[in-house]
Amino acid sequence: MQKQKIVLVEDEEDIAAIIKLQAEISGYKLVVEVDGLNGYRMIEKEKPDLAILDIMLPGLSGLDICRKMKSHADLKHIPVIMLSAKGEEIDIVLGLELGADDYVTKPFSPKVLFSRVGAVLRRKSEVPEEPVKNIEFGPFTLEVDHYLLRKHDKVISLTLSEFSILKRFLLNKGKVLTRNHLLDDIQNSDAFIVDRNIDVHIAALRKKLGPNFNSIETVRGVGYRFVDEED
Repeated sequence: MQKQKIVLVEDEEDIAAIIKLQAEISGYKLVVEVDGLNGYRMIEKEKPDLAILDIMLPGLSGLDICRKMKSHADLKHIPVIMLSAKGEEIDIVLGLELGADDYVTKPFSPKVLFSRVGAVLRRKSEVPEEPVKNIEFGPFTLEVDHYLLRKHDKVISLTLSEFSILKRFLLNKGKVLTRNHLLDDIQNSDAFIVDRNIDVHIAALRKKLGPNFNSIETVRGVGYRFVDEED
């Protein structure tokens, strides 16, 4: 079986060496570049299964590379994980808004990084064969065509905004969604929504799903993530 290929753009040699070692242990083929311009050129050449980009790089930043990838027809499908130093929350949010799939904050565990790599690659391979009609999670079923949420046979009343937020979460399990991601889906719903009002909708949604429902995680300073409760 052919190994999945990753391009890492990281200018700190010790960090790059640790990531490369963990990639080999985890069964991936990893190519390293140490500056942004050569990193982007390598991504163009190799068209890897995934790119790991440090935010702070000489030449092009990781954000610049991500922006260029997502505007390139042959590269925009390639998932991206950003590496960031602590205190770069604004850059993390910007990276996610540009289309990055996840981020890891330095210092980090190489095993955690490659757990994220595996999760992102699994999500990218899970392409639905037909439009989603019903989405099941735990004891719940979201009936997409009918704008209904059921817990077993009981209908749970949701506003259109809450329904849209929940649908977005379920279609992007494991992915960090910023408030602006969530805003994109509900601008045409039943209320005028601004950035921080998303938090109010999330709180209402959590309450309706029940006190033991813990799948909507707050990612502090960034947004939210939906995880399966058994994970």
